[in-house]
Amino acid sequence: MNQVHPDARVGNNVKIGAFTCIYENVEIGDNCEIGNNVTIFPGARIGDGVKIFPGAVVAGVPQDLKFKGEETLAFIGNGTTIRECATVNRGTASRGFTKVGDNCLIMAYTHIAHDCVIGNNVIISNATQLAGEVVVDDCAVIGGGSLVHQFCHLGKHIMLQGGALVNKDIPPYVKAAREPISYVGLNTIGMHRHGFSAEKIQTITEIYRILYMSDLNVTNAVRQIREQIPAGDIRDEILHFVEHSQRGIIRSVL
Repeated sequence: MNQVHPDARVGNNVKIGAFTCIYENVEIGDNCEIGNNVTIFPGARIGDGVKIFPGAVVAGVPQDLKFKGEETLAFIGNGTTIRECATVNRGTASRGFTKVGDNCLIMAYTHIAHDCVIGNNVIISNATQLAGEVVVDDCAVIGGGSLVHQFCHLGKHIMLQGGALVNKDIPPYVKAAREPISYVGLNTIGMHRHGFSAEKIQTITEIYRILYMSDLNVTNAVRQIREQIPAGDIRDEILHFVEHSQRGIIRSVL
């Protein structure tokens, strides 16, 4: 037996397992599969084709002492899978929502805290813990058991080693590993899998050669990149990330 609040809005062809509780102020799209012993609290907004495995909790109250009971949301995008015992808290007054994008895989025992924003096609492996207001951009891959400090920004198409302790921002397209967490190269395999052209990968390679392999500080490396690399979407995207980093970017051990 499950309990679905009469005010919850549940779409068509939704399967709900035994002992699952769905509260008021919840919206669930079409063709979802919600397993046994799942709890979906008020403020959840779940897209179409989402799969939620047993024991998961969506839109739980934030674990933040500044939270005063304000009405906030937790979004789960279309086609996303949330595995066993993962937790996605809703937002606080800071942002007002937590968001997981489309076609993500959130593996077992992962925690996504209040006001996090997760992009599309992100993979977060088992037992990873994201603190509040972390941003993870599209197509990032986070290894199992990683711990990510609040307010960190993880760029698109990164590959993060399992068990990582992350307290700095990780620019897009790189691999990050070791302790302390550091730049160890480019995620070329991931870029090839997503259809990046050889020319685009070469541009990214040259940008990070200057940023991480030239013995320049970040300010001077950015200046040299602007001088030597023609303006374009990739160059401008990486420079925008670096120049707007709030916690500072990871450094290189190479």
